[in-house]
Amino acid sequence: MQTLVVRTQQDLNACLEIRREVFIQEQGVPEELEMDELDVLESGSGVHVLVRDDAGRAVATGRLKDYSAGTAKFQRVAVREDVRSHGYGVAVMKALENSAKDMGFEQVVLDAQCTAEGFYRKLGYHVLDTTRFLDAGIEHVKMGKRL
Repeated sequence: MQTLVVRTQQDLNACLEIRREVFIQEQGVPEELEMDELDVLESGSGVHVLVRDDAGRAVATGRLKDYSAGTAKFQRVAVREDVRSHGYGVAVMKALENSAKDMGFEQVVLDAQCTAEGFYRKLGYHVLDTTRFLDAGIEHVKMGKRL
């Protein structure tokens, strides 16, 4: 397994391909809601991470952005359906956490799909607001963690 911070257009394209597969094709999120201005390599646009399996196939991704003073927001965490439960999601989260720490963030927030709440809880995240909400038609809950 290889986990990296995205620095090339080729790796960013691999991240976007995973997100199209998971969010747009599998979950039915409209592309105009999924893809946004942070999906570029420009400085200040956010940090993308990519995980490749031992064969070099891009299998998981996520990104972080500056949210507020000392707080990063993790977004767009996605793992290809055929390799879920193989540790790739954990690798994405650890890479995002390490990047956030390196950037000086003290805590992180994320909007978790309710079906993934247990995954985030196992990594030390806790619910910040019990009010569930819809994002792109999918039920979410706000979670967070101190780094």
